[in-house]
Amino acid sequence: MRIEFCGEWYTVEEGVPFGIGREADLVIDENPYLHRVFLTLRAEYGLWWLDNVGQLLSATVSDATGSVQAWLAPGARLPIVFQTMHVMFSAGSTAYDFTVHAEDDFYNTSLTAEISTAGTTIMPVTLTPSQRLLVLALSEQVLVQPAGRATVPSSAEAAERIGWSMTTFNRKLDNVCEKLDKIGVEGLRGGRGKLATNRRARLVEYAVATRLVSADELPLLDRAREESDGARAAEA
Repeated sequence: MRIEFCGEWYTVEEGVPFGIGREADLVIDENPYLHRVFLTLRAEYGLWWLDNVGQLLSATVSDATGSVQAWLAPGARLPIVFQTMHVMFSAGSTAYDFTVHAEDDFYNTSLTAEISTAGTTIMPVTLTPSQRLLVLALSEQVLVQPAGRATVPSSAEAAERIGWSMTTFNRKLDNVCEKLDKIGVEGLRGGRGKLATNRRARLVEYAVATRLVSADELPLLDRAREESDGARAAEA
């Protein structure tokens, strides 16, 4: 078993759990929001397992195509059944990702995402053009960083990126989170209908892991900003 993080490779041996976190075998970052040991890899019962040994943070796990995605909550564990598995998580305003490479591939998957001019579709999710812009604005830094760490922008920064008011941005963010929550995406809402405080980071994790948006679409952000600036100039 091997792990790729920020262009470096780490080998995981059987017999001893391999820790991932702030003070572990794989040191992700000195971010104080990150657990000292957040995730562990271990061989057990003839399989490799990814365990979330943290108490607060969760991780988004997907196969190489993004067609299979799971949310690994604190205390949960997941067997590694794909030859290539991507792991994403956020601590504070920083998003991290690494890739696990296994020798064996127990299951094969195929890409189910289709992109058209009408929107981005990963069945059964369909984003409107404006919703896609919002997700792209939040995911931009993660998409331009092929692996490692990136900052998830604040709502104000993302709104400014595409020239929207905060009222418009927050309304559309509510709509996207509600849409994904209805199909069972975890972590976008808190208890009793209250939106989770870390929903932006979770939205980015899900969107990137499932290929809901891609780096090829990032030019749409510049186009949207130009159109917004042009409209403001015309009003002036």
